[in-house]
Amino acid sequence: MTVTYVIDGNEIGSLEDFWDVVGRTIGVDGYFGRNLDAFADCLSGGYAKAEDDDYVIEWRHHEVSRRRLGYPETVRQLERRLARAHPENRAYVAADLAAAKAGKGPTVYDWLVGIIEEQRPGGLRLA
Repeated sequence: MTVTYVIDGNEIGSLEDFWDVVGRTIGVDGYFGRNLDAFADCLSGGYAKAEDDDYVIEWRHHEVSRRRLGYPETVRQLERRLARAHPENRAYVAADLAAAKAGKGPTVYDWLVGIIEEQRPGGLRLA
């Protein structure tokens, strides 16, 4: 039986909000980790309700999320990442940040959709 996990884009205004929604929806006891790697692990059978399930993710109001997780949020997240980046990685993060400030490159929304599509090919419904 296929399980559907619903993410409501109306509840998402930032990446931190996304973590909260995913924690409640897919995480075990509201938790799965709060970073991109943990999200990928969660979807691929890591610490999540979905570990043993055949499941799909239905992202309702995804266009709201696409706007809210666009370039301004991407800039904010990359600024945070740059502040704690290892010195060897700072140039790469700074380049991504410059691109985001120019309205180029992937957004936070793109990062998340990419992870879902990589970990669950065909397992994302945008509604």
